[in-house]
Amino acid sequence: MNADQKSALTAGKAGLVSCRECRLLSRLPATTARAQPICPRCGATLHPRKPNSIARTWSLVLAAMIMYVPANVLPVMHTTYFGKIKSDTILSGVHYFMISGSWHIALIIFIASVIVPAFKLVVLVFLLISLHRRSDRYPEERTRLYRIIEVIGRWSMVDLFVVTVVVALLQLGSLASVRAGLGAIFFGAVVVITMIAARSFDPRLIWDAMEHRKK
Repeated sequence: MNADQKSALTAGKAGLVSCRECRLLSRLPATTARAQPICPRCGATLHPRKPNSIARTWSLVLAAMIMYVPANVLPVMHTTYFGKIKSDTILSGVHYFMISGSWHIALIIFIASVIVPAFKLVVLVFLLISLHRRSDRYPEERTRLYRIIEVIGRWSMVDLFVVTVVVALLQLGSLASVRAGLGAIFFGAVVVITMIAARSFDPRLIWDAMEHRKK
């Protein structure tokens, strides 16, 4: 971090705040009768930072970590074929596609359904710990990591999309049928919760830690 970046004027130092709804940059009044200032354009409450960002993100991350285990252990799909019931977890589905020669499908499902959620959780935990330690190291890299997990998080839904399509298409009465398993519910919860956790995390806190460190 060079001297120019460390001494750069920030919106907070200038008494400005950006509206989370309409993105209007407004000047915070020195004194106000309201508990919170209001955006003059859309009427939303203005916050210099997302309220309770760290606590909320920690809660969501811990909830997602708890649900991640049954999401990968419990069956996501039950297939009935000529009276025989076969249950598949995410990993057994990946194994099936591999031995059947569809390794590219297996790779996509493995990355989207196993690697991506785990990667998001690891990155969020790393970012949260770095904030608790008030680390001022590698802020650009940490901000870039946050942008990555915010973008790729939605691709974890591909496994649920596959299950939904298969359930809708493979309904042949008494010959064959497919229904979603309990693991799909937990996996969907993991995906949604990690997406909300990424949205609740405020990456500006990474740079705030640098300002506190300099004081």
